[in-house]
Amino acid sequence: MLRAAGVGVGDEVVVPAFGNDEVAEAVTRAGALLAFADVDPVTYCLDPDAVRAVITPRTAALVAVHRFGRPADVGQLYELGERHGLLVLEQRESEAPYDEVAQRRERAAYLDARLRGVRTPDGGDGHSYQQYVVRVPGNGRPDRDAFARALRGRGVDCRVPVKTPLHRRPEFRRYVSLPQTELAADETLALPVDASLTKRDMQRIVSACNALGGLLQPAF
Repeated sequence: MLRAAGVGVGDEVVVPAFGNDEVAEAVTRAGALLAFADVDPVTYCLDPDAVRAVITPRTAALVAVHRFGRPADVGQLYELGERHGLLVLEQRESEAPYDEVAQRRERAAYLDARLRGVRTPDGGDGHSYQQYVVRVPGNGRPDRDAFARALRGRGVDCRVPVKTPLHRRPEFRRYVSLPQTELAADETLALPVDASLTKRDMQRIVSACNALGGLLQPAF
């Protein structure tokens, strides 16, 4: 789509650095330059204000990526695109059947009401919980990683959604300030909310997380 629109050598394309390897790779394959913008700390999608700050005369496009089942603020991003004459593309997540989404939302509500010691996600409008991503605050990466290892030791299948932001990786490295992206990469942890989980599974997740709250510094 970038090539079809004439985006190529010398052009800049604004993308998030919080994951999304395939988006960055598509930009570089088109011959364009990556311009990383910071993410919103609640949605983990591009922050329109951050996008506005990185637009230059060479900016030709931006890519809005929807994350974890939470949609990006496409209204503001399309408005920016119209104002600056930019191509606006969206990378959507695969859609799950309605029944599956409903069950994920039920499990997310269960966790929202019972989890302690982690910051639960803001549901927001239209959240389908492709992933249930909490924040594990503390002194940085070691706290989240220690928490994750301890959870796995208690039988909870959790995972770190983004281990290293794109702007810190050798193939995409840029020396830019993306504080919310870096903090999210250090603190986020995805807990299971699959439709297949039983009530006992959900109780085990809550019990394990709450028992490990002592690993965290007070943050609330």
